[in-house]
Amino acid sequence: MKDWWIYQGPGTVEEQNTRLAEQQPPWRTYAGTPDPAYTPPGLDSEAGKATHRRGTGYVPDTEEKDAVNTALYLRRPLLVTGKPGVGKSTLAYSIAVELELGPVLHWPITSRTTLRDGLYQYDAIGRLHDANLHNLQTHSAQPVDPSIAPYLRLGPLGTALLPQPRPRVLLIDEIDKSDIDLPGDLLTVFEEGSFEIPELARLAAHQPEVHIGTEDDPQTRARVNEGNVQCRSFPIVILTSNGEREFPPPFLRRCIRLHMQPPRKDKLTQIVRQRLGLDPAAAERHQDLIEAFIERQLEGDLATDQLLNAVQLRMKGAWSDTEDRKQFLETVMQRLTGHTSV
Repeated sequence: MKDWWIYQGPGTVEEQNTRLAEQQPPWRTYAGTPDPAYTPPGLDSEAGKATHRRGTGYVPDTEEKDAVNTALYLRRPLLVTGKPGVGKSTLAYSIAVELELGPVLHWPITSRTTLRDGLYQYDAIGRLHDANLHNLQTHSAQPVDPSIAPYLRLGPLGTALLPQPRPRVLLIDEIDKSDIDLPGDLLTVFEEGSFEIPELARLAAHQPEVHIGTEDDPQTRARVNEGNVQCRSFPIVILTSNGEREFPPPFLRRCIRLHMQPPRKDKLTQIVRQRLGLDPAAAERHQDLIEAFIERQLEGDLATDQLLNAVQLRMKGAWSDTEDRKQFLETVMQRLTGHTSV
């Protein structure tokens, strides 16, 4: 543990978050005003419990802790690269649990994803349908313009940018699958810490304040003033990449980069102990599975949770016949790449 660390650093959660607030750099100072009527869900919510289950027991090494804390100090996105299954996404959940920052806001990326998908969604067709239905039911000759608020909802990025005293953790998963423009579009939002919802900006003259749903809950509404969302605490942004593409230099320059290597034997032992709640003696009984996992990795990629699956099955008495060992390993530790048995 290093004195300057916030994540996995010394002190209580309150002391860690106090240090986080104190280390805000000048380029990440924003003046968004929190909505006193809006409270994001905590770790005791259903989404929070899911975050807790996934993030608890994660075993970061020193390089990972250094990179995370560097990103926290500088309020820069953390770009995490590495092979599938090494724990890139789980790192985001670990940060949220460690600092008690509520459920992770998860934004999975595909080749069709646009910036607006992350900021907000507007159901224009649903609004038109409801207006037409209302006119038919009332036999009114005048068109009805129902409130736009029920048809708008903030996406994961938009929710992360809501003004709050504490930052949210935003996981932008598999950014390397995006189209060529998305990384650059993200930089603009990250630099400004804000974005505009044009549909609300057009109504600002006669309806300056609107409450709309969030990624956390469409029914729990957050205030948006004059169509503009401005953050107060810049979110903790974790971007993951499987290395399927290169990113432009301006994007890389604004990120802290971390490449995660497949865990070695000592770390795998720690992962088995912490994730499955085993004492050292119990973990020692599964060293043969750890060694088999490492050996099979030489011929193709494996994910750490495959090892956890194997240990869990053994603990429950499954595949107990010694003659089934080879088939057991082939079934539970099927390689993700490279040579696979038929």
